[in-house]
Amino acid sequence: MIQGTVSDTGVPTITLSIAEQEWTATIDTGFNGDLELPEALRKALNPQYIGEVTSVLAGGQTIVEELYRVNFLFDGKMIPAEATFVVNSDILVGTHLLQEYRLEIDFVRRTVVLEKAVY
Repeated sequence: MIQGTVSDTGVPTITLSIAEQEWTATIDTGFNGDLELPEALRKALNPQYIGEVTSVLAGGQTIVEELYRVNFLFDGKMIPAEATFVVNSDILVGTHLLQEYRLEIDFVRRTVVLEKAVY
């Protein structure tokens, strides 16, 4: 289980350990990929180029990005994930990475819980 918080501005976040540092990551339910990572983490994650991906942003803008496979520590396990790298320092966690999880965001209590689903 991963626990997080809802920021003062209403953004659901969790903390991830990447390259021996703790990073705040935004849970982005409008992003259907795995990860968007800062360019500063590229070297530490040794990404493997997959190809190009076309994404449609919330405002309808279409962009083409390079897509990479990274080995990524998530919920205590090293997993393969697909990632794009961006110039800013934000980390986005998309819904594809969460497909085996139940996501609970409680805006009143300002809590976030990601729990592996068991069926």
